[in-house]
Amino acid sequence: MKNSPSCRCCGKCCFVDMIAYAQPEDFERWRTENRQDILDVIENRHLVWAGDRMISSETGISPKECPFLYGSEGLWICSIHETRPLVCREYQPGSSELCPQWKENKSNSE
Repeated sequence: MKNSPSCRCCGKCCFVDMIAYAQPEDFERWRTENRQDILDVIENRHLVWAGDRMISSETGISPKECPFLYGSEGLWICSIHETRPLVCREYQPGSSELCPQWKENKSNSE
């Protein structure tokens, strides 16, 4: 079984706003960890499903990136990496077309 490539911190997967896919277990963990800062950010976004995407119920605008993503010295960093949601923990670099390594990964497996 081939290992997935190392993350290059390009932020491409985080520009999809994976935080919108946080599960009830993630919210429970954040409450247990007393991470009200995370819960407040998510709650104040007022995101709702609009058919095929999330939008703000207040502005109608679709979020463009995870609110916990920030740039530093040419890299994109997760500010909640140690307690990021399960969807982010399970994501493997190169596993989808979101990742620039997907094409390389696919070519290497053929």
